Amino acid sequence: MSADNKIDSIWYTRCPVPTPLGLAAREGWISSEFVQDGIAINTLQETQDPELLESHYDHRLPHSFRQGGNVPAIWAKARGTDTKVIGLNWVDEAQLIVTLPNSGISKPEDLKGKRIALPKNDISIDHQRASALRGIVVTLEVAGLTPKDVELVDIAVPKQAPTIGWSSGTRVAYAPEYEALKSGEVDAIYVKGARGYESVDKHGVTIIYDVRNHPDPKVRANNSAPRPITVDAALLRDRPDLVVRFLSRVVDVAEWAAKHEADTVAYIAKESGSTDEWVRKAYGNDVHLHQGTNLDAEAIAALEGYKNFLLEWGFLKGDFDVNAWVDPAPLAEVFRLKKKAA
Repeated sequence: MSADNKIDSIWYTRCPVPTPLGLAAREGWISSEFVQDGIAINTLQETQDPELLESHYDHRLPHSFRQGGNVPAIWAKARGTDTKVIGLNWVDEAQLIVTLPNSGISKPEDLKGKRIALPKNDISIDHQRASALRGIVVTLEVAGLTPKDVELVDIAVPKQAPTIGWSSGTRVAYAPEYEALKSGEVDAIYVKGARGYESVDKHGVTIIYDVRNHPDPKVRANNSAPRPITVDAALLRDRPDLVVRFLSRVVDVAEWAAKHEADTVAYIAKESGSTDEWVRKAYGNDVHLHQGTNLDAEAIAALEGYKNFLLEWGFLKGDFDVNAWVDPAPLAEVFRLKKKAA
C-alpha cells in the first residue's frame, strides 16, 4: 500500500430509521473492525458542526459511507457528487394518507377536489416534501386520480437546529400538518413510519390509504425504500479492501437481527424516537427479518423509478443512470469471502 493510499479515518452517517448500517454501528462492529488498523471511525451522529452535518445530504466528506433515505443520496448524485451504491436494504414502512373522522373522506376516491398538505422545508434537499408528494401521488393513482384533481397546499415547516443523532425524532411528529388539518386549511395529510403511525392514534385521525399495501414494490418505492448504502467513490477506487470490510459488517446484521427480534425492534424504536408497539405497526412484526443487504434487480429498478419521479417533479438538477451508479463488486466480494470462510 502506497503512502498516498493510507487512510487515517472513515466517516459514516445513517438516518434515524431502520438501517443495517445503524444496527452495525449500535453493536460496535464498525469501530471494532478497524481498531487494529489505527483508523478512526467518525459518525456525523456525534457532531454538531453544520458544515459536517451537511454531508449527510450532499455526501461531501471524503472516506465516507451513508445509509438512509434515498432522496438525499439521489440528489447528491444528480448534482455531480462522486458516489457509488454498494448495497440496498428494503423495509416497507407505513405511508399513510389521513383525515379527520368527520371529513366525509373514507377512501382515496373521496380525495377528488380536496386540499392535501405538502410540507415545505427550508433545507438543501426537501426529502420530506418528496416523500409526502410520492405518497399522495400514489394514493391518487389508486383512485384513478392525478394531482390535477386535488389542491396541493404548501405547509411551511419551521426550521430546526440540525441534528441527526440517535432517537432524534425531531420532525416526524407532523405538528404543522396536523395544525393545518385541524384548522380546516387542508382536508388530508401524509404521515409515515413509527412516529407517523403513533400520531394517528394521538390525534384520532382516520387512515384513508396506506401505500405500504400497494401490490407493486416499484410503486411503493419512496424515500424510505430502498435505502442505499453509498460510499465516496474515491475511497472505493483507492482502498476497495476497506470498503469490503466495512460493508461486510453491515451484511452481518441480517443474520444477527433474525436471531435477535426484541433487540432489533428496541433499536429501531430508540432510533426513531418511538416505541416497540408503533415500530411493529409501522414496519411489521417481521421487521427483524428484513435487515439484509442486497443489490436485487427489482430493488435497483425501483430506485431508478423513484429517481425518475424526483426528476419529473423538479427535485433534481440533472439526470443520471442508476444502473451505472451501482457498483456490485464490493458486495460480491463480501459474499465470496463469507462463502470461502464457511
